[in-house]
Amino acid sequence: MKYKHILVALELSDDSHVVIDKAVSFAKLMGAEVSFIHIDGSHGEIYPDLVDIQAEPERQPLNATSNEKLVAFQQYTDFPIKRFLVGTGDLGDKLKDTIAENEVDLLICGHHHDFWSRIVSYSRHLINKSPIDILVVPI
Repeated sequence: MKYKHILVALELSDDSHVVIDKAVSFAKLMGAEVSFIHIDGSHGEIYPDLVDIQAEPERQPLNATSNEKLVAFQQYTDFPIKRFLVGTGDLGDKLKDTIAENEVDLLICGHHHDFWSRIVSYSRHLINKSPIDILVVPI
């Protein structure tokens, strides 16, 4: 299958570079577009809408430290990023509408191989909610 638009779920750690690299590699092979998404679930649903910080760089929906990390992700790759969606709440709950609105056909996320991830797997939550193919990248 040839994917056209890849959505990359990022967390606020340098481990996300592995997921970005994988997405860019796939996109180059398939001629696909790449968009990023980061949902901060630590404070609940403060902002119900997603902000595209590519289109609206003056809007900063998260705290200064988080926003700095997001900007660093934008600058990490020289591959063009179509959209960078940022919000709060639960990514799984926002997937269906986000995927439909942005015509995404592949979701890429990371999965840590550590003790806590064996007990509480966020990627399993995404797999159960996603209406499209998912590539889970081991970190």
